[in-house]
Amino acid sequence: MSTVAEAAAARAAATAGPEPVTFAKALTTAMADAMRADDGVVVFGEDVAKLGGVFRVTDGLMAEFGEQRCFDTPLAESGIVGMALGMAMNGMRPVVEMQFDAFAYPAFEQIASHVAKMHNRTRGRVTLPMVIRVPYAGGIGGVEHHCDSSEAYYAHTPGLKVFTPSSVADAYRLLREAIASDDPVVFMEPKKLYWSKDAVDLEALRAEYEGAGRAAGRAAVVRPGTDATIIAYGPAVPPALAAAEAASAEGRSVEVVDLRTIVPFDDETVCESVRKTGRAVVVAEAQGFASVASEITARVQERCFHSLAAPVRRVTGFDIPFPPPKFEHWYLPGVDRILDTLDELQWED
Repeated sequence: MSTVAEAAAARAAATAGPEPVTFAKALTTAMADAMRADDGVVVFGEDVAKLGGVFRVTDGLMAEFGEQRCFDTPLAESGIVGMALGMAMNGMRPVVEMQFDAFAYPAFEQIASHVAKMHNRTRGRVTLPMVIRVPYAGGIGGVEHHCDSSEAYYAHTPGLKVFTPSSVADAYRLLREAIASDDPVVFMEPKKLYWSKDAVDLEALRAEYEGAGRAAGRAAVVRPGTDATIIAYGPAVPPALAAAEAASAEGRSVEVVDLRTIVPFDDETVCESVRKTGRAVVVAEAQGFASVASEITARVQERCFHSLAAPVRRVTGFDIPFPPPKFEHWYLPGVDRILDTLDELQWED
């Protein structure tokens, strides 16, 4: 290649920017980087090694790190979590996959009775640095047992952290932080976002993480606005952003807050936004009764009452089992339902 051609290629590379990265690839990269940094990090679960996981999120980990650090297990979720519990008690950092949201229920006794309580039970002498990855929620044309939004069970269980990223960059950031945490983390991964893409510089994310850049416990204002606030997390963030964009065509400036983590919960960022706009809508895929959305609504109502121009409203899934694929578009919170709810926020003077 001539000098002129080399220079042109270098300029093109410099201006091209980062390559598109999928949500799934960001998660895979986060696990691989954590495994390279710490020999105590191990990954296991049903079909995660040879197959690379049902959604291929663990693809390539066994090839790079061997069967001792990325391995398949029997179809026994309680056993998977129980083994991870023992490993974490002895200084390792296991990362386990539940494959599908509702498949984790057989392990719930282990999670609620032992994983969540071990630190308290031992008066702080025993830490549990373990991550339970749970692909969750709908949008993939699945059926019951494959599309549950089970976050409320874990958020209601003291002793657990609950993370749920909605962007490619946060998929990497939050999983790295979850693996590094000395407390157990239930890591909720929105299945419908696995193949979403964004132009993300993975090297920059690595440098940010190594530089102690932290996202866990801090909500993010992902779209600024002045007239109303939409509070969302995980799979509900993309429709919330789409609704805010549609609302702008109607002359309304809608701010969108992505929680990132349900536990810990960032009251400061959420309430600062609501006090500024005076109106709030909470959007979540899970059914509304006794839900995370219910708790968010209560917290905002209590803390921001004197700043509110209208009651806090919710847009959620319905209080039914997850429907068959042909009907899930009626069940999932979409742009039209969010816009209709925004319209009901007492805009008249």
